[in-house]
Order: sequence, then structure tokens, then C-alpha cells
Amino acid sequence: MILHLYIARRFMVAFGIVLAVFVAILLPIDMADQLRRLGTDQGFVAVLQLALLNLPRSLNGLMPLFVMLATLILFLGLARTSELVVVRASGRSALKSAASPVVVALIIGGLSLLILNPLVAATARQYDVTLARLLGSESRSVSVTGQGLWLRQGVGSEQTVIRASATNSEGTHLFDASFFTFDADGLLLERMDAREALLERDAWTLTDVKRWPVAGSLNAEADARRFETLLLPSTLTAEQIRDSFGDPETVPIFELPAFIRQLNDAGFAALQHRTWFQMQLSSPLLLAAMVLIGAGFTMRHTRFGKTGVMVLSAILLGFGVVFIRRFAEVLGESGQVAAPLVAWTPPIAAILLALGFLLHTEDG
Repeated sequence: MILHLYIARRFMVAFGIVLAVFVAILLPIDMADQLRRLGTDQGFVAVLQLALLNLPRSLNGLMPLFVMLATLILFLGLARTSELVVVRASGRSALKSAASPVVVALIIGGLSLLILNPLVAATARQYDVTLARLLGSESRSVSVTGQGLWLRQGVGSEQTVIRASATNSEGTHLFDASFFTFDADGLLLERMDAREALLERDAWTLTDVKRWPVAGSLNAEADARRFETLLLPSTLTAEQIRDSFGDPETVPIFELPAFIRQLNDAGFAALQHRTWFQMQLSSPLLLAAMVLIGAGFTMRHTRFGKTGVMVLSAILLGFGVVFIRRFAEVLGESGQVAAPLVAWTPPIAAILLALGFLLHTEDG
């Protein structure tokens, strides 16, 4: 038990060092990127604020790399001081020596889900809002609630708020839709209710419409008129509607199931959010796989040589696993493969591969 705690402590120290180094590297790089994006008109405080808000998202995405590097530092250090030789001479297998770093990696993955994920969601949302404010653009034009789908579009000086009970997967065919048009001062000009609304090029085609001219009317109901079809100019596109749901990272993992249900109720498939949810749940296994891969290549004495080759091989294999996982994520988002399959298969396969390699090289 004492040996397990010792190795676990060494691993946590290595992980902390790697994390601190990458924070020191990423923050100036992100500040330079924000300065390029915003230009010299914004001050240092605004650039630093954006960089700090974007930092948790960057760190979360690089977590597998941090764990891999911490594993390499740990076992290379133990091998250099011949501590691994002593451990093996005491009768402990390679798997037992790697057990404590694996447990620590699983704990790091669990804490990332419980703490870092909500932090990333909050800072990512604030980053998008702050960046949109500094650039003078709208941050979002679509939202989904329990009451249905809400959209916003601007045509000239007027703003139109759209509510629909349901839609198709693209968000371009609305059902039971209401259109509320406001002037530049926020006063309601008119309301239109349509049984269906189809977004075509530069316009909504409304079917079975009732129109209330609110502005300048003493009795809007009496002045209401019905139309079989009606065209309403629009600046929205299908791509803008899809992109306006934002990155799934902006939704905390605890709120994702409810958000996915709301998207489904509104008519969206929510494939991207489903896949992201499963990917997050499987992330602790990915970190454990990084530990086993790193251990398999570095749990050997330095006198055998080729240390650089082994380290490079471990890093390349780790990147390969992450690349395959990213590719599988794309398949899940497109609906070609089920979300649980694309999320859980790569880390489980990587763990089995690393275990086989570890047993072959150390215990075989």
C-alpha cells in the first residue's frame, strides 16, 4: 500500500508540473490569438479576460496529453533512479506498478467531469458572449426551451422573434409557428401565426397564416387578416440555425440529458450533443488508456537504451488513439454509428491493446 501511495504521489506531482507548464505556454499564445482577432482597439484587460475564459476549454481538450506526459515523466524517473528495478525485484508485476497511476488517472477523469466540465461550460458561454460583445455581433439566434424552439432574425431595423412548437432536423420547417416583429425601439409591430413555415432562400414561406397589425391599430383582432400563404423576408440560413445551438461544451454534463430531450421534443436529432455526452462519460477510460500506453513503453531500465524511441512511440500511439476517437466522434455526429459505440470503443480497445503490450514486454 505504501508503494502504491508513493507511485501515486509521484504521478500527481508529475501531472501538476505538466499542467503548470502548459498553462504558462497556452495563456500567452491564446492572448496573442485574441489580440489578432480583436485588433489593437481593445485593451490588455479585455484580451486577458478572453484568454482566461478560453483557458479551461483548452486544458480540458489536452487532458489526455497531460496524462500521457505525466506517465512518461513518472516511469522514466523511476527507471533512471533504478526504483523500478527494486520494485520488480520485490516481486511486484508491471501491472501492479501501473495500478496506482491508472487509479489516479480515473480520479482525474472523474473530477474533470464533476468540476472541470461545468467550469468549461460556464467559461465557454461567457467567452462567446464577451467575444460577441467586443466584436459587436450577435452571439446567438436560436434557443430551445420546454415551450419549443425560439429563433431571432433581423431585417433592416426590425427584429423578428419566432416561436415554433416543433421543427425538422434542420430547423428550416417549423410547425405551429408564431412571428413577432418589433421595431428598433422594441415596440411590437405585428404578429403572425402560421400552421407551417418553411425557410427558403431569403424568406419564410408561411402557410395558413393569421396576421395581426398591432402598431397603429385600436383593435388588432378586428383588423386581423388570414392568408393562405405569405412570404416573410429572412436573413437566417439553415447553417446559422444549426450553428446557433453552439458547442456542446457550453452545456454542463449534468444538464445535457434534459437539453437533449428538449432538442428531441423540438424535432432535432441532437446527434452532436448525444455523441458529446457519451464522449465525456468515457473520458476517464481514455485517461486510463494513456497511462497504460505510456507505462508499456517506459517501464524498462534506461540501460536498455532507445529511450527516445520508446517515448516517441508512446506519444505517437497516444495521438493515434485520440485521432481515432475524434474520427469516431465525427461518425457519431453524422449518425452513421451509434453514440455509445463511438465513445466507448476506442478507449476500451486502447486499454486492451496497452494491457496486451504491457504483459508481452514486462510479464511475458
